[in-house]
Amino acid sequence: MTENIDLPQAVNAAGVPASFANERYGNHERNTFDIWLADSDQPTPLVMYIHGGGFIGGDKSRYYDSEDWVRLLEAGISIASINYRFMSEPPYGILGSMNDSKRCLQYIRANAGKYNIDKNRIACSGGSAGAGTSLWLAFSDDMGDAESDDPVLRESTTISCAAAFSTQSTYDILRWPGLIGIPPYKNPEDLLTIARVFGLKSADGVDLLAQKDIRSELDFLAKMTKDAVPFFVFNHYEGGIPTNEDELHHHPLHAKALKDRAEEVGAEAIVYAPAIGISDLSGKDVVEFFIEKLL
Repeated sequence: MTENIDLPQAVNAAGVPASFANERYGNHERNTFDIWLADSDQPTPLVMYIHGGGFIGGDKSRYYDSEDWVRLLEAGISIASINYRFMSEPPYGILGSMNDSKRCLQYIRANAGKYNIDKNRIACSGGSAGAGTSLWLAFSDDMGDAESDDPVLRESTTISCAAAFSTQSTYDILRWPGLIGIPPYKNPEDLLTIARVFGLKSADGVDLLAQKDIRSELDFLAKMTKDAVPFFVFNHYEGGIPTNEDELHHHPLHAKALKDRAEEVGAEAIVYAPAIGISDLSGKDVVEFFIEKLL
């Protein structure tokens, strides 16, 4: 796969071009990002945006037209938008995609001086696959490896907060029937999809329930503890029985599961899922959330 040469120029909704475009953070051809630097003499906070697309599509231009970016930059918060390899490429499975996002976070930290970024004030955000990846980073223990030969991988992966739009509640997809209220997965096509998410080529002869290591790694819902960083969730989808993959992957009950877990463990969360009656008394939108947590 080659990088899409037809991507629009990295220009935000205010007509401002990226301070650095198509910066490289790794060896894969999709290991690139754009970054808009807030005007400041002092190191600034950063929100790193991770695009959606089911880990099989999408790109870093997804949010170029976001008015939120304009507001964040005006408030003194820098913005990065990243690409990552797809799950259909080696090492296969969504963990490879998410590890690219992790590396980009670490790369920006390793080059904080170049980008005038405060290493201790970085957040992640995105929609769908990018939302789930943001929460995986938010709820995982620090994955920095102090002994790595690669200085980038020595950097911390801990972030200050996260925001997730139309997110899944966990990437242990075998948990979804219990969370969403659908029948357990038995269809061979569904089982093959789950196997590929887990990084397996086939579901034939494989007990997916027994894949405990990868299920545990992908289950960011279970990773959430009382020490989790603050997070923001917004879901605009309707409730009810999902009638297609889109409705299943983005069902508002995913947001409810995250809210319920946060209440169970005592984590700080702002969750909106209007279709099923979930709101937050603060009334804060995502920009207000980031300003409060990063400034």
